[in-house]
Amino acid sequence: MAYLLGIDIGTSGTKTLLCDERGRVLATAMAEHAIYQPKPGYSEQKPEDWWTATKLATKAVLKKAKIKGADVGAIGLSGQMHGSVFLDKKGKVIRPAILWNDQRTAEECADIEQAAGGREALIKLVANPALTGFTAPKILWLRKREPKNYDKVAQILLPKDYIRFRMTGEYATEMSDASGTLLLDVANRRWSSELLSTLGIDIDLLPKTYESHIVTGTLTRSAAADLGLLEGTPVVGGAADNAAAAIGNGVVQSGIVAATLGTSGVVFAHSDVPTLDPKGRVHTMCHAVAGKWCVFGCMLSAGGSFQWFRNQLGQNEVALAKKRKTDPYTLLIDQAKSAPMGSEGLFFLPYLTGERCPHPDPTARGAWIGLTARTDRPMMIRALLEGVTYGMRDALEIMQGMNIPVREIRITGGGARSEFWRQLQADVYKKPLVMTNSTEGPAYGVALLAGVGTGVFSNVEEGCRQAIKSVKKITTNTKSAAVYDKHFAVYDKLYGDLKPRFREIAGL
Repeated sequence: MAYLLGIDIGTSGTKTLLCDERGRVLATAMAEHAIYQPKPGYSEQKPEDWWTATKLATKAVLKKAKIKGADVGAIGLSGQMHGSVFLDKKGKVIRPAILWNDQRTAEECADIEQAAGGREALIKLVANPALTGFTAPKILWLRKREPKNYDKVAQILLPKDYIRFRMTGEYATEMSDASGTLLLDVANRRWSSELLSTLGIDIDLLPKTYESHIVTGTLTRSAAADLGLLEGTPVVGGAADNAAAAIGNGVVQSGIVAATLGTSGVVFAHSDVPTLDPKGRVHTMCHAVAGKWCVFGCMLSAGGSFQWFRNQLGQNEVALAKKRKTDPYTLLIDQAKSAPMGSEGLFFLPYLTGERCPHPDPTARGAWIGLTARTDRPMMIRALLEGVTYGMRDALEIMQGMNIPVREIRITGGGARSEFWRQLQADVYKKPLVMTNSTEGPAYGVALLAGVGTGVFSNVEEGCRQAIKSVKKITTNTKSAAVYDKHFAVYDKLYGDLKPRFREIAGL
């Protein structure tokens, strides 16, 4: 039996996963890497740290699964989107990679939109507006701010594709990750020669593009030795983290949507055709399913808001959880349960790190609004959970307004572990929720893609049918949904009301 290896180059660490030809997960492993913030708003990593973590996590997962490296039949790669790795003619890294959550490129985003003839014209070209996280603004920033480094650039890669280069010696990417550069003609699945020409970026700096299941190269002798694998092992295109997670959750047909509450919050829908939001509130990109697309919204601080509360205001729960050997989040949610639905008109705005979808605004700020003398700690916690869930519904509402069908929502991430938060989502979204047997995220999705690329599965849909099963359904409480409808209508106006004040606050 040939085993499938999935590798996900995340922001906080690299995760590896081994599964068999039926999609049964044998083991996972993780190796962390550091994030560097040399200035406020900057976020960078050293690509060599990703390679070190990949080597450690690959050897660790082989050991945990008790599998020989020679028994691994194929590798799939996933990774954080948008990050820029600049290489010279010898394939050496010129400077640290600029990450997806870096905010330094606001001026370059404005320059791109102006050069393209405005936001709507840009969206027609590449399906998305210019956002600070995307890759194209980072390229312009390097050209303007570090011209000596820019002059050395011979190749620009995304994070997972740098690991591919270290594995195979090939410069390659795939459609889902390339979509997040802002340089891909998403509708036609090719680099946008028109925008590249407008921005003065040489197309030769960009790698060749593939569909996600296609084999892009094989392990070199030196890489195989470093990883404990076999020389010649095929490496498929893989996928960007959001698309890979969608594959890993079976979101491969119209009508199925994924709602993932991790540090960020992502609502992800499969689409058979490229469907654009002219206002750019949600993203349209190529899916990791060949010839298909996706639409998704990403709020920056979903579970991250809850993590902030735990770290800054939940020290007592952290200490008590350690004593009781339980999870501090469980203790916090237990308090939220005691608060009334709607938290007596208390709202939480989850914009702790600015916002991306549906409000692309790095100056947005978090807030509780509606505090009274009756407000207590349980209400504040419940309002936070409700506010994050309203933010997810924002994206869902936009998608439905784009006529994207939503029959079923598959929930994953930390928000799916709590029965209380699962029901809260079902009531706020007003759609049935489904939990699957798949909980491993992007690494699992690209392991399945590796199986497709090497003939284990005939296509992505078949791989998902074989490996992913629904295990639980959560139905909407219609009475609760009616209450949340009224509160969401207020929440939905608050960002617009406060937008000018956010900018003034950011300027103080």
